[in-house]
Amino acid sequence: MSAATSSPSPSLRIPLSELTHFCKAALNKAGLSDHDAATVADALTLADSMGVFTHGTKLLAGYLNRLKGGGYRAQGKPKVERSGPAWAVVDGDAALGQVGGAFCVELAVQKAKQCGVAFVALRNTGHIGAAGFYSILAARAGMISMVTGNDIPSVAAPGSRGPVLGSNPIAYGIPVAGADPILLDMATAAVAGGKVYAACQRGEKIPPDWLIDAEGRPTTDGSLYPQKASLAPMAGHKGYGFGLWAEILSSLVPGGAMTWQVGSWMFDDPSVASRHNASFWVMDVETIGGPAAFHSRLQGLIDEIHGVATAQGVERVLIPGEREWKAKRDAQSLGVPLPEDVRAKLRQLGSDWSIAYPW
Repeated sequence: MSAATSSPSPSLRIPLSELTHFCKAALNKAGLSDHDAATVADALTLADSMGVFTHGTKLLAGYLNRLKGGGYRAQGKPKVERSGPAWAVVDGDAALGQVGGAFCVELAVQKAKQCGVAFVALRNTGHIGAAGFYSILAARAGMISMVTGNDIPSVAAPGSRGPVLGSNPIAYGIPVAGADPILLDMATAAVAGGKVYAACQRGEKIPPDWLIDAEGRPTTDGSLYPQKASLAPMAGHKGYGFGLWAEILSSLVPGGAMTWQVGSWMFDDPSVASRHNASFWVMDVETIGGPAAFHSRLQGLIDEIHGVATAQGVERVLIPGEREWKAKRDAQSLGVPLPEDVRAKLRQLGSDWSIAYPW
């Protein structure tokens, strides 16, 4: 625990295996099984290793608080409510979202291997974290995927004076033979709410296109969020449209909680379930396209994009996910460069839960 009293550096590289072990130990202490704790720990540390610190281990303390309060069920078991050959609706049983999400991906992959495509919707789950995690799981199984989620409204619509939809993420993943999957994971807000919180904690001014104040005007005052400001939608009406699409697939289709029916996993009473929702669509490359032809054509497309003329100072145009995969490889060899605001959360968590914090 000496790290808690030392002068912390702006970032510190922590071995990925140690960070994963710390998370798993904390989740075990909160009552999760070894299997579920490993799933959640892998999801959080993967986000950190890719440089997405807003959706990594910084979330752990909030999850533990809700597990302790009972709003999230440590022993919750996702179960299929209704299904067909190529689809299913799953009740997440108020377990952590990563537990329910991984269950749904596995189920969707099984169905897609039989039918070519599958759609599985998850209702009544916890906060799902980084949506890209589930697309990575699907890509490892040879599947193209699209993942959506919903959340309590925090994002304005064009012309509104308050939030209309959540920051409802959309992610997709595409397996690439002999290489990392193509991966896109984005909020349908101009920026994830966690980035606003992180900027405020660091005392940084936010850009003028991140927030909309209570009068419907852009603001650079991050302290107004979320009580007196909403996130701006990504690309205006386009982001609003995709956010609505995510709401429909994630919650309307399976009969889950929508918009204001979803709770705030960070701010609500921790004894209350947040009732988040998600959807997982997968396509089996082997069943539909034939793997040899698919991967040959995909590699040709990647090579074409990499080979386009670039602006001055740009080495090459990147495929979605390339920057994050490079960060992950660096983290595996050098350690995860955790920012101080994340380490502060983990130090406090270690103290609160009597878990050794060795950094």
